[in-house]
Amino acid sequence: MHGTEADTAALREEVADVLEPLGLRLSQAKTRIAHMSDGFDFLGFRIQWKRKGGTNKWHVYTFIADRPIRSLKAKIRALTGRTSQQDLATVLIRLTQIMRGWANYFKHAVAKHVFTKLDAFVWWRLIRMLRERHHWSWGDVRRRFTTPTGRWLPIAADGIELFRIASVTVSRYRYRASTIPNPWHPANPV
Repeated sequence: MHGTEADTAALREEVADVLEPLGLRLSQAKTRIAHMSDGFDFLGFRIQWKRKGGTNKWHVYTFIADRPIRSLKAKIRALTGRTSQQDLATVLIRLTQIMRGWANYFKHAVAKHVFTKLDAFVWWRLIRMLRERHHWSWGDVRRRFTTPTGRWLPIAADGIELFRIASVTVSRYRYRASTIPNPWHPANPV
């Protein structure tokens, strides 16, 4: 909103008054006033006002917050421990389930770079797990996962292929401004 911090605090009190008859209340621990340039986390997203690179225009961007990334990496680490004895196909199925759901939730954020980094993270975790399990050298890995021309093959087992999270299409929400229908139009327009 445009205005001072005091204006925002007054608006927060008005919102609390509107919610009270509905049996709802604002949590003081979860409700805070933040400047958009500082940003805030909401439902796993980091919403922040930033200058677009190479221009003088400022936009509100939706990034993936740090906490969901750490949580996903912890799940991947739990599945791909170097001494894990789980069947590779089972690991690939579970990784696909986790990563596909996570990517579909966050695909509307500025996420392409994060998806690419996570893709590399998962690939290396699986390669390290397989190297430890089968006592492979790096040459063994290259012989197993490359074509004679040197092109890398996907990690697969029993017809199940590693889901590449970097292949998820990031589709940002379109800014629609006043074209969004508003149910709160005044009853008697002036």
